Amino acid sequence: MVPLFFIMFVANYMDRVNLGFAQDELRADVGLSAAAFGLGAGIFFIAYALFEVPSNMLMERFGAKVWLTRIMISWGVVATAMAFVDSVGMFYALRFLLGVAEAGFFPAVIYYFSRWLPDSHRGRATSVFLMGSGTATVVVGPVSGALLELHGIWGHSGWQWMFFVEGVFSVVLGFVVYRFLDSGIEQATWLTDEEKTGLTAVIDAEQDARDERRGEKAAKVSRWKLLADPQMLLFLWIYFAINVALYAVTFWLPSIVDDIGGLSDFQVGLLTSVPWICAIGALYVSGRISDRIGKRRPVLVTLLVLGGCGTLLAVFVSPWAGLGALCLAAMGFKPASPVFWTIPQSYLDARAAAPGIALINSIGNLGGFVAPTAFGIIEDSTGSTKGGLVGLTVVGFLAALSVLLVRGGGRNDRVRTRPAKAPAAPAPETTPGAARSVRRGTAPA
Repeated sequence: MVPLFFIMFVANYMDRVNLGFAQDELRADVGLSAAAFGLGAGIFFIAYALFEVPSNMLMERFGAKVWLTRIMISWGVVATAMAFVDSVGMFYALRFLLGVAEAGFFPAVIYYFSRWLPDSHRGRATSVFLMGSGTATVVVGPVSGALLELHGIWGHSGWQWMFFVEGVFSVVLGFVVYRFLDSGIEQATWLTDEEKTGLTAVIDAEQDARDERRGEKAAKVSRWKLLADPQMLLFLWIYFAINVALYAVTFWLPSIVDDIGGLSDFQVGLLTSVPWICAIGALYVSGRISDRIGKRRPVLVTLLVLGGCGTLLAVFVSPWAGLGALCLAAMGFKPASPVFWTIPQSYLDARAAAPGIALINSIGNLGGFVAPTAFGIIEDSTGSTKGGLVGLTVVGFLAALSVLLVRGGGRNDRVRTRPAKAPAAPAPETTPGAARSVRRGTAPA
């Protein structure tokens, strides 16, 4: 199940950010200014934020199997249609529709894990899933660069081939997902009846314990009440800042690498994958360090400062050295997202976790609108992306300072990395699956 979601996230992220590789050819053929391109790149996130909650509500009605398949096939169709863009208006419309199609994918998968996996396995599954975006940033460069070199075949531009092939891949993968994905534990033919019973018992027990801790009133906390919580406002700002930095680097990295000069599209694609290869290594190392020391905030501050320093350095050095500086930026901003999510998940565990996580994700993702839009305006005004990189530096440092204001204590500040000792009293008789989880300290006493 987890490898399937990993592959889905690779395709999801590829269709979302491949626009950056088509930038020069697309702008020339369609007549887009840098500001218009940046607005079109960012308008995706407006639609994503608007339709995320309705999408999640419909998933609960139709089931994960049907709804996640719908999400994937529909975004693949829209991504394929990008190959036929011939005007600024069509460019805006398709980017908006891509956001509508993809809306709800990430929180739907997180919710899916909560109904399939006990707490002891959910963190690892989420980390593997999030590594899909890191893998996509490595893969999308060489693949998109190679497809761009198909320019002229059958009378079509390279950017048209890129959008068409990568979009069709997502459509085909959507049908594969429908074949292999199960909506719930009870539908899984690859589990025995004993395994289904034991797994369901552990997950239900954990959910009951969470409900009991937060109480009926807390379970019904509205988004408006969550917005009155200073900690929630900090979470919203920090995640927004992380997305601003991350998507600015993602969308404009190919253009920055192209400034080196004398490179083919494929070579540009290869070089743009280098920072993200470094970022995948940083994802693994930062995750292990934060788990080992049990403190998330110092790790997150370090990552944000590293990202800010990388973007600042890229302003003042040569293009080749700038690529190395952007490796530092990617190593800081990319791992910041999964480390960040461990903090609100722990804080919201005794509150209204579902609306809280959805709120942070939907508002925070608007950073993906602000970043390319601002970069495009700055490039049109100054003729350079250096002003945007300076802005990223400021955003990274402000986010790092904001993390220091997040209230610690309990699981939010220190996460237990070893199983809890079993209680001295004999454990009640239960199913074999649940008994194994109790011995590991994952089920509530």
